[in-house]
Amino acid sequence: MKDKNKALWMTQFSMILAVTAIVSFTPLGSIPIGPIVASLGMIPVAVAGIMLGVKAGALMGFFAGLFSFIVWTFMPPNPLIAFIFTPFYTLGPVSGNFASLLICFVPRTLVGVVAALLYNLLTKNPGKSAVKAYLVAGGASSLVNTFGVLGGIYIFFAAKYAEAIGLAPNLLFTVLGGVVLTNGIPEALLGAICCAAICGPVKKIIDKSSGQSSR
Repeated sequence: MKDKNKALWMTQFSMILAVTAIVSFTPLGSIPIGPIVASLGMIPVAVAGIMLGVKAGALMGFFAGLFSFIVWTFMPPNPLIAFIFTPFYTLGPVSGNFASLLICFVPRTLVGVVAALLYNLLTKNPGKSAVKAYLVAGGASSLVNTFGVLGGIYIFFAAKYAEAIGLAPNLLFTVLGGVVLTNGIPEALLGAICCAAICGPVKKIIDKSSGQSSR
C-alpha cells in the first residue's frame, strides 16, 4: 500500500510538473484579460501545494523558479529587465547578481508552501467548506509571488530597474503598486478560481478511487 501511495504521489507530481513546464515555456502560460496579461505560472505550484502538501509545493515552486531562470537567461521576454531574474544575462553595463536568484526562486518556492499551509489550516476543522480553502489558498499564494518579486525589485534593484524602463526613481514605488493592481490582483483572482475548479473535482476522484481500492 505504501508503494502504491508513493507511485500515485509521483504520478500526480509529474503531471503537475509537466503543466508547470508548459505554462513556463510556451505562450499558453499567459491569458489576456482586457488590456492586461495574466500569468498562469503560479497556478500549478499552488495546486501542487494543495493536493500534495508542503514539500511538494515547495519543490514545484523551485522547478517553476528554475524554468523561469532558464527562460530569462537564454530567451528573455524583455532583455532590458532580464537582470532581475538571472545573474548570467548582461545588457550593456547592466547585469544581475545573487539577488537575482533570490527573486527568481524564493517567491515561487513560497507560493507552494503558503498554498499548502493555508489549505491545511482552513480544512483543519471537519465540516469547513473546502471550496473556501481552495479559493483562499490559490489567491493568497499568487499574491506571495507578486509581492515577493516586486518587493525584491524595489529592495535590490530599484535604481537599475527604474533606469532600465526609463522611469524616475522617485516614481518606482507608485509604478510597482500599479502593477499589483493591474496584474497581481487579476492573477490572484484567476489563481483562486482555477485552484477551486481543479483541486475540488480531482480530490473527489482520488478519494473515490482510494476508497474503492481499499475495500
